[in-house]
Amino acid sequence: MTLEALLSSRNTEWATPQDFFDELDAIFHFDLDACATPDNAKCPRYFTPADNALQMRWEGVVWMNPPYGREISAFMKKAFEESQLGSTVVCLVPSRTDTEWWHRYARQGQIIFLRGRLRFQGAEHAAPFPSAIVIFWGGRLGKAVRGATPWSPGSAAAGGSTSGTQVPKARC
Repeated sequence: MTLEALLSSRNTEWATPQDFFDELDAIFHFDLDACATPDNAKCPRYFTPADNALQMRWEGVVWMNPPYGREISAFMKKAFEESQLGSTVVCLVPSRTDTEWWHRYARQGQIIFLRGRLRFQGAEHAAPFPSAIVIFWGGRLGKAVRGATPWSPGSAAAGGSTSGTQVPKARC
């Protein structure tokens, strides 16, 4: 992949670097790659664009490196919704903190900002954008994590009710 292709908004597919995936797979033991092609699938079970992952049920521990175009919002919504149904979904996404999808969905998960720029599989150069891992925990752990985050809807930090809890003011 050339630098011109990397910088083009027409390119929405960024194949996960194998060594990067292997590190995460050693921790999570993924069951499904939700956004793959036969050439870049990271799990034996995967959904291709023809399968339409947005219409499928995601079960188990799911790896998601979605298309990075306008459809990323729909994939992040699906990942969040599947976590509420019990699946854990680990997402590799561009760190686009200025977007609606980031604030609506990514902030609902556990976010790990990656240092530096990833060099995606098949690319000659590192990506022209920073990346992050967003983890939407499923099951009982997911309920506990979602209930514990100070930024969840209804929390004091998000401008909601504190139910009598005092939230200390930040000092600068």
